[in-house]
Amino acid sequence: MYSIVRQQLLRAGLRARPGMASLHTSAALRDLSKFTMPAMSPTMQDGGIAAWRKNEGESFNSGDVLLEIETDKATMEVEATDDGVMAKILVAAGAKNVPVNSTIAIVGEEGDDLSGADALAEEAKNESASAASQAEESKEDKPKEDKEDKPKEQPKEQPKEAPKEQPKEAPKEEKPSNKPQDRVFATPAAKRIALERGVPLREIKGSGPEGRILQEDVEKYKPQGGAPGGGAAAAAVPAETYTDEPLSNMRRVIASRLTESKSTVPHYYVTFDIEMDRVNQLREVFNRAAKESAKGDAEKEKAAKLSVNDFIVKAAAIALKQVPEVNSAFHGEYVRQHHVQDISMAVATPTGLITPILRNCGAIGLAEIGAQSKALAKKARDGKLKPDEYQGGTFTISNMGMMGTSHFTAIINPPQSCILALGTTEARLVPDDSEKGFRVAHFMKATISADHRVVDGATAARWMQAFKAAVENPLSFML
Repeated sequence: MYSIVRQQLLRAGLRARPGMASLHTSAALRDLSKFTMPAMSPTMQDGGIAAWRKNEGESFNSGDVLLEIETDKATMEVEATDDGVMAKILVAAGAKNVPVNSTIAIVGEEGDDLSGADALAEEAKNESASAASQAEESKEDKPKEDKEDKPKEQPKEQPKEAPKEQPKEAPKEEKPSNKPQDRVFATPAAKRIALERGVPLREIKGSGPEGRILQEDVEKYKPQGGAPGGGAAAAAVPAETYTDEPLSNMRRVIASRLTESKSTVPHYYVTFDIEMDRVNQLREVFNRAAKESAKGDAEKEKAAKLSVNDFIVKAAAIALKQVPEVNSAFHGEYVRQHHVQDISMAVATPTGLITPILRNCGAIGLAEIGAQSKALAKKARDGKLKPDEYQGGTFTISNMGMMGTSHFTAIINPPQSCILALGTTEARLVPDDSEKGFRVAHFMKATISADHRVVDGATAARWMQAFKAAVENPLSFML
């Protein structure tokens, strides 16, 4: 059954590594094996189990979907590559933050003796508990030493300092506590929440090691009716005015990566005003022709209809060909310049932002770009993107013009060196050779965010000039 996991990893572009799916020492006798959480992408460290498609005791065939795994970007199906039977499920559907390589089920082959599944499951649980305990001990060793040392030293030094400090501190500290010099041990999260809610930590009995106050203790705290000062009574009011939503895997990764990008990548910005009238006119001509060819078929007409964003993507690809320095990525000791224009397209989903990739945009036409955009956007919103559909882009476009945004700057998606932010189209009066002496034109603000380690200011300006020329002369797309 090890081949099932190995094939899952090969499908995800990875090779099986030692420990990812190890057979029990007596599995040869019981014909059972441990099924571990696979890594569905190179950066995946943990994931959630969205659903099990096979129940305990149920057999499966090669190609059957065993379960759905929720990664940081999408929900992916895991298929069986061999026939077998689901002996026991260890991690239930809905579980979050399941570490890669941890055992999630026991599997066997049709006709195997499944009586050893419970024992093998217990062994897997013990291994997981042991690993978690060791990790926790390594984290707690240093804090525990601090907590043990400091309280022991205080009684020795206290008599010398007590006469000086007590007269000043007594009026403030005597009310909430009879021991003003006692330290309150609490986790950083507990202290932060207590400060936000106005909860007095001295009135809380900690449930952590050595009485340490945990976040859960603060959240469960209920003030007594006669609490002094009214602070505790007031603390109950804010708790009812908000809801804490746990971070999804996607939102957690977005927070981490964008914080790293903004704090480590030297961003700078170049903005151009781009006239959109010719794009709008050509788009209208194309869409009118698509409507006529569809002959009343609404679905066919919708599929063939071009958006302004399709023209933007093609213009960006042309500019990347002309100024290839922008089509680069920073890799620490070297800069990689890409020879194809794989453009990431920012798509908002209920769980966060994701960037599916339109491949080789410099070599395909507007119709193909439009078809890919629609298909990828739908898969992104449905959470069905595969890793190769959102990993590996060379340049990103974020378009918020349809939301009425006039202008904004975007955060670079490393290791890419640039991202283009687009606002809405606005009407302006511009000089003209007509009798009126002016005409109404429609302009869009486009801003490129560039990594100064890779792209100099003059290079970014040259790219923007090439992009502007392509958008303002869309017939050049046909050449």
